[in-house]
Amino acid sequence: MSNERSYTIEEVSQLLKVSKLTVYDLVKKEELPVFRVGRQMRVDAKDLDDYIKKHKTNQLTRPSPTTGLQQNETEASHSQNIVISGQDMVLDILATQIENHSSYKTLRSFTGSLNSLFSLYNGQCDIVSLHMFDGDSGQYNLPYVKKVLVSDSYLLMNLVLRKAGMYVQKGNPLHITSWKDLKRKSIKMINREKGSGARTLLDEQLRIHHISPKDIEGYERVEMNHLSVASSVASGQADVGVGIEKVAKIVGVDFIPLITERYDLVMLKNPQNDSLIKVVTSILTSASFKQKIHSLGDYDVSEMGSIIYETY
Repeated sequence: MSNERSYTIEEVSQLLKVSKLTVYDLVKKEELPVFRVGRQMRVDAKDLDDYIKKHKTNQLTRPSPTTGLQQNETEASHSQNIVISGQDMVLDILATQIENHSSYKTLRSFTGSLNSLFSLYNGQCDIVSLHMFDGDSGQYNLPYVKKVLVSDSYLLMNLVLRKAGMYVQKGNPLHITSWKDLKRKSIKMINREKGSGARTLLDEQLRIHHISPKDIEGYERVEMNHLSVASSVASGQADVGVGIEKVAKIVGVDFIPLITERYDLVMLKNPQNDSLIKVVTSILTSASFKQKIHSLGDYDVSEMGSIIYETY
């Protein structure tokens, strides 16, 4: 590997043959240094080489007299690093506010809802955003959180409410108005990856309306974020895709609103997170932060900071 280049988190995960969440965990623990280019984190090739050399087998290091002190200092610094998982731009603004109002250093993982929830369960994330619809109860998020975090104490708090539905081409030439239209043979869709909130919403609505995914052209074609789905529709590669209103306006496609979804945050309740929960709660309940998000348009902040569910 050349020390004149750097790698994205995805490239590092491919080189090490591990998941991106594992790489984020190494960054969080400060075992792998990163630097930022805009929103993107990158790893210097030399730092990656050093990490690999350090963890090769049969290379034993004699502990120094100050090892205990160094471990304590490192552990103290670890406690100031947090990973926020999710894709909405509101999370980027929240991350900035957390850094401005505390000593925490925020790292961002742009991972879908269900995989983010699993990463929280595995201790790889600290704040996870969710927008997962449950067709049996009609609820968002809580049914999934209860099933995954069965052994943990946690707090589920609202971030924003937003419109979810379908991206269609300008003028809606195919006159798409409902979930039932997806089974029309003339319609080609673009999907999201398994575990994303948009994919969960689609699959639950198909189940409710007794529509087989096999009957939908393009169901197996997958993009990894809202922007890519909307862009596929805008370019004519697909007729329809599931996503949120804000992205439709950014990309310039028409939007068919079908449901108001609750976009929530979940954090584990433990002594290590007490300070973090207080910081996040303070930010979300502040009038200035609510006004900042409201001014973006297409976000309802009326329930921001409200506790949806809390274990004791």
